[in-house]
Amino acid sequence: MDGVTGVRATARLVARDDGRGGTALPVLESDGPLALRKTRGTADEARVMLVGAMSGPLGGDRFTVEANTEPGARLRVGSAAATIALPGQTKGEAHYDVRLTVADDAELHWLPEQLICAGGSDLYVSTRVAVGTTGRLVLREEQVLGRVGEEPGRLTGRLVLRIAGRTVLDQELSCGPGAPGGWDGPAVLAGHRAVGQLLVVRPEFTENPVQARKIAEHAVAVPLAGPAALVTAVAPDALRLRRVLDEALTALNARSAHLSM
Repeated sequence: MDGVTGVRATARLVARDDGRGGTALPVLESDGPLALRKTRGTADEARVMLVGAMSGPLGGDRFTVEANTEPGARLRVGSAAATIALPGQTKGEAHYDVRLTVADDAELHWLPEQLICAGGSDLYVSTRVAVGTTGRLVLREEQVLGRVGEEPGRLTGRLVLRIAGRTVLDQELSCGPGAPGGWDGPAVLAGHRAVGQLLVVRPEFTENPVQARKIAEHAVAVPLAGPAALVTAVAPDALRLRRVLDEALTALNARSAHLSM
């Protein structure tokens, strides 16, 4: 590890229609603390697990994950365990960048485990997603401020979604020590320590957009411009956050299935 700049690590994967009704993975590359592992998929869907080979990200580290789902491909990506951002000997912010591309007639399920910001950590997470006109996406992000009984680290997260070249979502949230005032107030986290987003992109939502509604006590679903919906939730802990987001996804899947009939 470089005492000044921290660790640099990149993981890249490409999912491609194999011409036989399945999905191939011609690119599956990773280094350093990031490891990609192919797991058992289904007839038409490839599955990949992101494994953290060591602790991190630490202060000064920069991790990047890139996934490209080409036309006709079906890809599901998860992670083996939660990612824990920790303070490091190197001062400064750690960065975790995720870059996802979903082509026309492709489908990506991006479902990592929680990201936990331990006390004393400082992490900037950036997720940028580009989806084609007929692409399909399910993306879940879950962030937890601090481990059990621990003061939170600082977390800044930016989520950007573009559909057919048009930006339909660009939001940023900063929480924890040193974040702008009010982050723990009633208008933001309201004392909760787990926050999550669920993005769902389905072509059928173009003609029949999702209606804005309350899903749980601290969770709402809103339509985005184009064929997309966003669910945002806060919860006391990771377990309850996951439960709320799973219920929201089940409801959106049922709506999508009904519209497709």
